[in-house]
Amino acid sequence: MKIFITGHNGFIGSHMVERLQTDHELTFLQHDLRDHGAVRMQLLNANPDVIVHLAARTEVQDSFYEQITFSEINYVGTVNLIEAAKDLPNLQNFVFASTMEVYGWQPISDTIRDGQEDPANIPAFDEFTQPNPNAPYAVAKYGCEKYLEYASRSYGLPFTAIRQTNSYGRRDNDFFVTEQIITQMLSNPKEINLGYGEPYRNFIYIDDLLDAWQAVIENPDKVKNEIYCIGPDNPIKIKDYVKMIAQKLDWSGDVNWNTKPPRAGEIYLLNSTNAKLTTHTGWTPTVSLDTGVDKTIAIWKDILDAKTRSNSA
Repeated sequence: MKIFITGHNGFIGSHMVERLQTDHELTFLQHDLRDHGAVRMQLLNANPDVIVHLAARTEVQDSFYEQITFSEINYVGTVNLIEAAKDLPNLQNFVFASTMEVYGWQPISDTIRDGQEDPANIPAFDEFTQPNPNAPYAVAKYGCEKYLEYASRSYGLPFTAIRQTNSYGRRDNDFFVTEQIITQMLSNPKEINLGYGEPYRNFIYIDDLLDAWQAVIENPDKVKNEIYCIGPDNPIKIKDYVKMIAQKLDWSGDVNWNTKPPRAGEIYLLNSTNAKLTTHTGWTPTVSLDTGVDKTIAIWKDILDAKTRSNSA
């Protein structure tokens, strides 16, 4: 396949390039997504079979303070790409990285916020769950989904949207929750600073995520014009996640909760199932949360040990 990839330098994109470059012809976006003319010219010249659109600002917390920037890059930039893509003669699929954040507020969120949840009955959102995005990041992503649906109905643009779960296993970024907890504990034996502890989230390890993307990219006829949750259905409260990681690291310091600015309308549950994607492609996640966290701890121990050796040299 000829595959056009945006966001190839990001966490998912850089790993995906390693996966796909042997068997496929890859082209990478070289321009600002908001530059319609330049994006259109490069895309038409590349004439790909599949577009993999990963490029976005993804720091949900920051979107509350940089609303315009997130909207311009994540929504307007995606619209620019779609408008160019609908004129491609050989396009088999436009694969879009959406997010589980589109589910936003759900009735159970208030129950969890008020401490009345039954952990045994935490639901998994699926493709029939009504989205209620509640962050500028999520609103922009949901808008992109609706624009893809419009372009599909009006112009026959084939698309697949993947509502991604929180992913982890990063090697070069400790902004996100799993890596942030691990690196803080490894660097600070006495205390760490975190935000909310009550919300439930589910997590997918990078290897499983890449397998899912590859299943979608290489099987356009099985997945086009569909939206998928990616799961896995493994919700865990952030406070319990912290305890799990602390036990693995034998860390006994104090956690200073609520040390970050509160989000307007914090979402207390994001969890999803991969049943539909598994049915359509045969893909299923294989890395347990326990194993994935062990792998991520090993990654950051090596990184921080290397930094220590370098600083002492």
